[in-house]
Amino acid sequence: MTDLAALVSGCGVNLYDTEIANDNGRTIFRVYITKNGGVNLDDCEAVSRLLSPIYDVMPPVSGDWVLEVSSPGIERKLSKIEHFKASVGELVKISLNDKSELKGKVLSATDDKITVDIDGVSNDIKFVDIKKAKTYIEW
Repeated sequence: MTDLAALVSGCGVNLYDTEIANDNGRTIFRVYITKNGGVNLDDCEAVSRLLSPIYDVMPPVSGDWVLEVSSPGIERKLSKIEHFKASVGELVKISLNDKSELKGKVLSATDDKITVDIDGVSNDIKFVDIKKAKTYIEW
């Protein structure tokens, strides 16, 4: 398949992530995009118009499916080390492989670990130990 990140960059946006979801028996192929200053509806429409004819010929999933293009949102999933690097200074909820859960502020991220401030204490967490993570907002 064609390099999705390179394709969407032609629309002036960056590829954040993709996911395949099922909603009421319907398969959804989601493409999440970002850009400085935020994503708007025109950006999503441009990416959708770009990808639709390509995916008509080379579907990203088998069977019937629907394409959705959106921003990852304010409270977004962090599944790649690049996501953590881009989230320095933000609050995160992290579930570890040992089933423990942490909440804190991302201080830094390298290629194999992230550093999170938890109640004023700096904690290094190996990326391989993270089961899932997402940013969150305190209201």
